[in-house]
Parts: sequence; C-alpha cells; structure tokens
Amino acid sequence: MLPRHHPSRRSLPAAVLLFALVASLPAAARLATPADDEAAGPGQTPAAASTDEKKDRHDADEDPADGRDADWDTGLQRRTHTLVLDGVAREYTSVAGRFKLEAESGKDRAELFFVAYTLDGAGEPASRPITFCFNGGPGSSSVWLHMGAFGPRRVTLPGDTAPAPPPYPLVDNPYSLIDLTDLVFIDPVTTGYSRAAQGVDDREFHGVSEDIAAVADFIRLYTTRFERWNSPKFLAGESYGTTRAAGLAGELQGRHGMYLNGLLLISSILDFGTARFDPGNDLPYPLFLPTYAATAWYHGRLAPELQADLGATLEEVEAFALGDYLLALAQGSALPEAQRQDIASRLSRYTGLSVDYVLRSNLRPVIHEVTKELTRDTGYTVGRLDSRFRGRDRDGVGSTTDFDPSYAAIQGAYTAVLNHYVRHELGYSNDLPYEILTGRVHPWNYGDDDGYVNTAETLRSAMSQNPHLRVFVANGYYDLATPYFATEYTFSHMALPEEQQHHVSMAFYEAGHMMYIHEPSAAKLKADLGAFYADTLQR
Repeated sequence: MLPRHHPSRRSLPAAVLLFALVASLPAAARLATPADDEAAGPGQTPAAASTDEKKDRHDADEDPADGRDADWDTGLQRRTHTLVLDGVAREYTSVAGRFKLEAESGKDRAELFFVAYTLDGAGEPASRPITFCFNGGPGSSSVWLHMGAFGPRRVTLPGDTAPAPPPYPLVDNPYSLIDLTDLVFIDPVTTGYSRAAQGVDDREFHGVSEDIAAVADFIRLYTTRFERWNSPKFLAGESYGTTRAAGLAGELQGRHGMYLNGLLLISSILDFGTARFDPGNDLPYPLFLPTYAATAWYHGRLAPELQADLGATLEEVEAFALGDYLLALAQGSALPEAQRQDIASRLSRYTGLSVDYVLRSNLRPVIHEVTKELTRDTGYTVGRLDSRFRGRDRDGVGSTTDFDPSYAAIQGAYTAVLNHYVRHELGYSNDLPYEILTGRVHPWNYGDDDGYVNTAETLRSAMSQNPHLRVFVANGYYDLATPYFATEYTFSHMALPEEQQHHVSMAFYEAGHMMYIHEPSAAKLKADLGAFYADTLQR
C-alpha cells in the first residue's frame, strides 16, 4: 500500500518531494514538414528559410533516398528568448510548427503541431533531460500544461476562482520547468493545429490505441531528428493525457525500444472503472466521496466539527468510504432498512447533501447531480474540474448543471492568450482554428472489449521491465473529474512489488484538476517536480 497523507502532512519527503495497450498504426510514420508554399497546409506560414539556406542544408544532409528528408525542418519557426528564474537569466530557443506523419510508402497521414523549448548553453543533449507534454480530453490541446503550468510564459488571472474580463495578461512563468528540462508540447490529431492529412479519415487517430501509436511515432521521430535518443526522457500528461502517458510507456518501450526515466501524471486517470457511474459499477461512489467532502468543506456545508480540520475530516471520510459504505453498496437491495437509513445519514453528514436526496439517489450520488445539488439553496452550482468555482444556471429546477463554471472561467483566457502568443512571440501563423478542447474526436474508440480502459497494467508492465522508471502523481483535493482517492486506489491495486511501490510518489494540492491556476499550488508543484527530477536523475 502506498503511503497516505493529508493536508497537514500530505507532502513529499525533503529529499524526494515526490489505458494494456501496445498497438501501432498500420505502418510506421516518418517525419516531414512542408518544404515550400505549395506543400504548406491551410493557412500555414511559408517556410522561413531562404532558397539558398535550403540548398545549403540539403547539400550537407544525407541523400533523401536513405529515409531522411533533407528539408524536414524548414517549415519550423525558431526564436530565442530570455526568462529570469530565481534571479538567474535563462536563455532558451523556441521551435514551433507542424511535423508530417507519413507512412513508409510516403503517403501523408497527418500533421502534428508542437512547440518545443530548449535551454541554451546547457551542454550536451545527452546530459539534458527532455519532457514531452500533452493534455487529455480526449480532444484537448496541450494549452493547459503549456500556458498554465510548465511553459516559460503563462496566463494569469486576477482571482483563481473568478473569471476575468479580456484582455488577459501573459507573463513570464516563475514556475516553468525550463531550468530542469527541455520541453515539447504536443497537440494530438484534431486538437490545436494538428489535423489528419487530406483524404485521411481522422477516425484513424481517434481511439485509445490509435492515439497512443500516433503520439509515439511523433516522439520517436522528434527524438531522432533532434538527436535526443540518449537524453533522459520524461512524459508529462494531464487527465486523459495520463491515460495516454501510461500507454506510451508501454508503446515506446515495446514498439520502439525507447526507455523512459519518468512520468509526470497530473490529475491522473488510468483505470476508467474508478470513474464511470454505470449501473452495476459501484466503485466510483466511495472513491468520489472524499472529494465530495472536500468540496462541501470548501463551501462551508459541513457540521462545525468537520469544518475544523480538512485533513482530519478526509481521513475519517476515507475510512468510511472503503469500510461501511463500500460494504453497504455491495449488499445492493439486500441492505437492511435500518442500515440504509444509517448510511444515508452519514453520507449526508460527510457531503452536505440532504438525507432525502441521498435516499432518492439510492445511496449513490453521482457527480453531475452533486454539482447542482450541493448549493442548490443558494442558487449556485459548483465546478467539476475545480469544485471551488461557483456558477449560476438558468434556474434551480434541473438535476444537472447547465455548464461547468470552473471551465468557463478559464476557457476564454487560455484561448485568447494562446492564439496571441503563437503568432506574436513564437512567430508561427496558421488560419486554422486552434482547437482548445474539441468534441470532433468523438465518438472515441475505447476498444472492442466490454470492460473499462485500464492503462495501469501497461504502466505496471513497463515499470517491471524498466526498473528505473519513476512516476510522480499530482492530485487536487477539489478535482471532481479525476478524484485523488480514485488515483490512490488505482496505484494501490497495480500489484507493484514492494521495492517498486517507492518508485511512485504522490503530491496533493489545495486546488482542482488544473491545480496550477492556484498560485500557491503552482509554486508547490514546481518545488515538488524539482525534487522529483533531481532524485530520478541521480539514480
């Protein structure tokens, strides 16, 4: 069992602040970018290099017949920048553009947009870590980790639980990871500026295994083109991006022989059985319960003795969740009426929901109703991605919310800033809409079996074969999308041997799904990751 912690003691030690899927696309892909205006995708800026520069580079490269495209990098936009971190000026280079994925036959399959940052003067690439970053959805671009957490520039909002009017500030990011690692932010197909090639059905990329294979091809090809095969390599995924990251650990290792040093899992979900409120699946109810309690605590909906100390309250709720509550759910309709009433009363006490609602829900409050029901009497709803946020629906009659106020509060800011930033500061232009979080990837192919996607087993297998692989997991107390207790449950059921259980470290933050929009949590996340990188790389 992994060590358990709470707000008063949920922190990494001082020395270490710390979907089974191995499938590939029908054919291997290779990397290319538009080499001239005619080859450029819709709205893409013509290649920056002059004809003479292209010719000089072509003469210096190997013959393209050997599998290399001599002009593979001519469509990329490069710029140099400076960021001051902890009083030290850090010079770095950005590279932004789209890489073509091609079948070995030469047929175009897709173009993936990415932004990479490399620290200048950091020595040999082999000694410099590189981290490939992506968000989830599925259907999300990498904007959140890019412009909120790890990139050298970030969005700032005047209040982390209140929407702000435009224009939105873009500032240097004091919590960027550029001092620790080079960074590559990847937009999977149909997100950001990434698109399937003309004539290619984008459904070829819209599925668990399909997506993993395509992103793995991109990572392999980036690593090859930029000569980073012997660099320490990390993956950073958020939300469904953690599902992808765990799958990639197996795909990169098994398909391409690329062994990783570490995974950064931000708001993790590996086993979808922990979060699917389906008839017959009782597991999510106890695993969401502590986050229901934390949400009620934040909004002052609990009894005074439970409001006194969030850590103590969560410890009590967790014991009930995997004890009496889980046993009661397991009995189904055979649960005696007296016990049913008792469980309903205790659920009401821990969640701030009325006993009447809990009984009507058959002791099974579901997330989309809880966000409406908890503060119904005030006329407010609470957020799903971050339950600290409040919103107002058209009326208070419906059983579910009209929208997620925690997403609405940040969507506009991140969209505006990203679209400004890539053109104004990175020098990249494209007339396509930058898909921040799109529904165009649905229906997503979760596989042919009747079970739930679970890449935890893929990760366990990868860690078994690569005993040096370390995993860092960041959890937000107010995250009702990927609740922290479900993540703890998943990792404690991975059957890792005792010596490898210590290769997984967890940290907890007083924020939600995107904990980095909360300034103190952003600072803590940077400190925790600094310790994680240092500990992982010294082994």
